[in-house]
Amino acid sequence: MKQFLITAAGVFAGLLIFVIGVPFVLITMAANAAGPPPLPARAVLELDLRNPLTDQSQSALAGIGRPSLSVMSIVEGLHRAETDDHVKGLYIRLPEDGVEPGAADEIRRAIKAFRASGKPVIAFSQGLYPSGAVTATYMIGAAADQLWLQPGASFQVTGIANEDLFFKRAFDKYGIKADYEQRYQYKNAVNGYLYDDYTPAHREAELSWMNSVYSTDIAATAADRKLDPAVLRQTLEAGPYLASDALRLHLVDKLGEEHAAETAILQRAGSGAELVDFDDFAHGRHGRRHGPAIAVIEAQGAIVTGTDQTRSPFTASSNIYSDDLSDAFYQAIKSKDVKAIVFRLDSPGGSDTASEQILSAVQAAKAAGKPVVVSMGSYGASGGYWVASQASAIVAEPSTLTGSIGVFGGKFAVGPALARFGIDARQLSVGGPYAGAFGLGQEFTPEQRAALSKWMDRIYANFVARVAEGRKLPLARVQEIAKGHVWTGAQAKQLGLVDEVGGFYDAVALAQKLAHVSGAPRLKNMTRPASPVETIERMLGVSETSASTLAAAAWVMGDPRAQGIIDKVAEARLRAEGQGMVLSPDRFR
Repeated sequence: MKQFLITAAGVFAGLLIFVIGVPFVLITMAANAAGPPPLPARAVLELDLRNPLTDQSQSALAGIGRPSLSVMSIVEGLHRAETDDHVKGLYIRLPEDGVEPGAADEIRRAIKAFRASGKPVIAFSQGLYPSGAVTATYMIGAAADQLWLQPGASFQVTGIANEDLFFKRAFDKYGIKADYEQRYQYKNAVNGYLYDDYTPAHREAELSWMNSVYSTDIAATAADRKLDPAVLRQTLEAGPYLASDALRLHLVDKLGEEHAAETAILQRAGSGAELVDFDDFAHGRHGRRHGPAIAVIEAQGAIVTGTDQTRSPFTASSNIYSDDLSDAFYQAIKSKDVKAIVFRLDSPGGSDTASEQILSAVQAAKAAGKPVVVSMGSYGASGGYWVASQASAIVAEPSTLTGSIGVFGGKFAVGPALARFGIDARQLSVGGPYAGAFGLGQEFTPEQRAALSKWMDRIYANFVARVAEGRKLPLARVQEIAKGHVWTGAQAKQLGLVDEVGGFYDAVALAQKLAHVSGAPRLKNMTRPASPVETIERMLGVSETSASTLAAAAWVMGDPRAQGIIDKVAEARLRAEGQGMVLSPDRFR
């Protein structure tokens, strides 16, 4: 009976996916196949930064019909828009809270390049509030020709704040022991479990990167608004202000409602200008197939071992899978047209073994004569720095958080806490004393802690050795600047941990130079998001042919739109096969 119920439940789940999921995917395919509408003769791109923002585009279904808004799609789209004769301007809606500082650096850089092409930019804000790095949001707005603020809105750009939670007193109260080791004092990821306040090293490290980010934001904003940095800083810190005060103090250029700002940018774009959603422009691209290429390999999230077999097609993955990413490098190595690789990385770290696997692929690419240039997004820290450490070159934004060369490991011992509820944790083990080290019932024994400590020392030594070799630094120097310390890109450049402070296209230019590729480089994306057909394959565990059969079955079951959808999908697939995976060449320098 039990087996029957399990089987029945499985069949029911399959039917739900078939009846509900397949039509949804088919509709998504139709939307993708139809593509964005053609650009009007005079287009103003509307970029809404209030939407969730990732570093790299996620799968189409995760974005419900098209890839999600990302830093990379913004940067690539604006670069293409610089030379598109139909695009006459850019209209930006700013969020009310903070943007990741590294992402803000990259977006600002793209806006300034767009402006340099002679096209106007207006940014509009309904208020800026003290949330995280709101100075980074203000920096983006300052990069526009004009920064508009809604009348009566708040302007609360007074600095950067970062809040951490400390659980030790609660753990003590309930009998929970956070039993961790760190290498070394600046590796603060688990400090919230170990202490009830900042340690001196923790405080020093956080204030270090916060001051660096703050200085970067102030300097960039002052330059764009043609103000003295010291005066700007003093003015901001004397806030908060209302919109009228911000205008009087020359912190913004205009006060007006959103419709007025929209009308102003359309007038500057010329008679008959129309607003066009930035996503439609950014994702409506084509590519060429021939000639020398620079591969683009993108990776975002925590670094883990294995391959992404279980990801839901309706949600974006938050992990970097070492098998998948390594395979992308080896595919680039095998591709005869690929002459260099730009590795776009946005990761706070993860597994040391997964990081080592990816690093090995980076080394293999270099050994094959294909330079690897890392372009760091908001993060390239811990395991994220491990995988980058032996690249041909590393490029980071001034506010990228990188370094964190260190390790930590341990467990929560919850036996005493469970005992209060009548739950007793008992353990049996065979073999050496370390076999049961990570049981949750009790703390590490002295023998187990000694073994854990030795193991962590070896991992830390491996990490430091990789950095010393890759960055051509004395081992003693790396040990001095490591110890788990997080640095910004600007600080890391001074320390020799990165080669250049810059963005994605700076990494492209450097890769082109190292590979001796002349002319406009062609970018070939080796880690593109899954297509709708591939998404069906992953979701249902079927082949492409079977996916087509399921689509046809959905039509047979009576969906009147299915036949047209299937035809559009077939046409879209033929176009995709003709274009390959190559990104548009005119978007890159």
